[in-house]
Amino acid sequence: MKKIVIALSVLTLFASCVSKKKYNELEARNKETQDLLNSCTVKLNSCLEEKAGLAASVAGLKEHNETLITTSKNLTMLTSKGAENLEKSLESLKEKDLKITRLQDALTRKDSVTLALVSSLKSSVGISDPDIEINVEKGVVYISIADKLLFKSGSYDVTSQAKSVLAKVAKVVNDKPDFECMVEGHTDNVPYLGNGVLLDNWDLSVKRSTSIIRVLTNQLGVKPEQLVAAGRSSYVPLVSNDSAENRARNRRTRIIVLPKIDQFYDMIEKEMKKQKQ
Repeated sequence: MKKIVIALSVLTLFASCVSKKKYNELEARNKETQDLLNSCTVKLNSCLEEKAGLAASVAGLKEHNETLITTSKNLTMLTSKGAENLEKSLESLKEKDLKITRLQDALTRKDSVTLALVSSLKSSVGISDPDIEINVEKGVVYISIADKLLFKSGSYDVTSQAKSVLAKVAKVVNDKPDFECMVEGHTDNVPYLGNGVLLDNWDLSVKRSTSIIRVLTNQLGVKPEQLVAAGRSSYVPLVSNDSAENRARNRRTRIIVLPKIDQFYDMIEKEMKKQKQ
């Protein structure tokens, strides 16, 4: 309360000492100064905010610049590695292309050799019957004979007609005394209903194989140690057993000539020389 009284007294004294006009001028100048101060304060705050924004932008640009520099270095490294990898890939593709070309050439030569060898075997033994097939796969000669040339239906007794066919097979085997030959019997899928020691198509296929072997060894001079008996029953058909004609194709005996690899290529080499003459 005392402070208020003192302040009023001072103002009264000041008012009494200064004229009204002078007071008003001072009051106006004070207001202008206060307005100017407020305006400067606003501008200062705005500048401070702008400065803070610019500082943040500079920091961001600096960080971005550092990121770009790092990325540029990484890209340079990646480009260098990419060029190396691309070069290696191109070399690998060239090697693969070369291998493919060599394989294609080898397959072409193999096909030519196979045809030449099959032709030679057929001509050497005089085999031209469509029921006798000769082919070569992976260094193995296959001679497939339809069962109608060898056996009666459901029987394992070799017919008299079969001996003339087997004589041609024996010539092939006897011409290659170091080779082994597997005689492989095949049946259709009709269950075997015969009586006696044979129980099923397994027995029938093996029995037909041993019957052929006995003719080859006992009557046609093939060495027994060259021969192997085998039966496949109905489980390796050439075609589906869905017709009488197809079942007849599946009933067959296959003579598999098994040369040693060096002997096989020696045989091929000789045959190819003949073809060039």
